[in-house]
Amino acid sequence: MKTSKILQWVSGGLEAFLAIPVIGGIFIVSLSWTPLAAMLVLHIITLVFCSQEYENKTGSILGIVTSVLGWIPFVGWIMHVVTAVILMVQASRRR
Repeated sequence: MKTSKILQWVSGGLEAFLAIPVIGGIFIVSLSWTPLAAMLVLHIITLVFCSQEYENKTGSILGIVTSVLGWIPFVGWIMHVVTAVILMVQASRRR
């Protein structure tokens, strides 16, 4: 399995965790929004690997936007859900 696919599964799973309404919000706020910074770095790394392996970059780009705007309560939740779905769909596709 390609490194980019593994990173898409991992980042998609973490986005899905952060999308859990109460648990994800408490996790992010209790750690002073550090998980959003960590996810930003993970999405950038995933984007680099997707570029090198000629995979779809949409999920990683959306993940970067989500990490930047994720501090906005309702908007962040919606974006985490959408990003998780897109990343997991892209990771499951064969190329």
